[in-house]
Amino acid sequence: MKALTLLAAVALTACSGPAPDTSSDGNMTSAGSLERKVSAPKTKSAPNYTGRWIGVEGMVLDVAPTATPGHYVLTMQWDLDNKGKFDGTATGDTIAFDRKGIRETLRPTNGDATGLKYLSGKTDCLTVKPGEGYCRERLSR
Repeated sequence: MKALTLLAAVALTACSGPAPDTSSDGNMTSAGSLERKVSAPKTKSAPNYTGRWIGVEGMVLDVAPTATPGHYVLTMQWDLDNKGKFDGTATGDTIAFDRKGIRETLRPTNGDATGLKYLSGKTDCLTVKPGEGYCRERLSR
């Protein structure tokens, strides 16, 4: 009798481990196996800054996409005496470019942040630095 009691205790101990996880985030197939749904991570695309942006006193910025996503050609007149074309690369919501050996960054702002009275009150703007900004005529992004 002691042997039978001992055998029953061993059998119960072996079966008393934690229950298997039966929760599911997928669907059961007709064969009874679990089909897991896997979705690709969402990637944030670069903002669409393409088009013409207007500054003050003849300042203008044209942003054109290239064949490579996140890369742009920036054609700009940034003051009365200087204009040129530059390769820009999107990083987050900014576009970085090199101009005359200096790394510059276009960042989204409003007209007040440009520091330019003429652009004050505008809502859809790109600013390089105080005193150099460009805005679109439309009111929202």
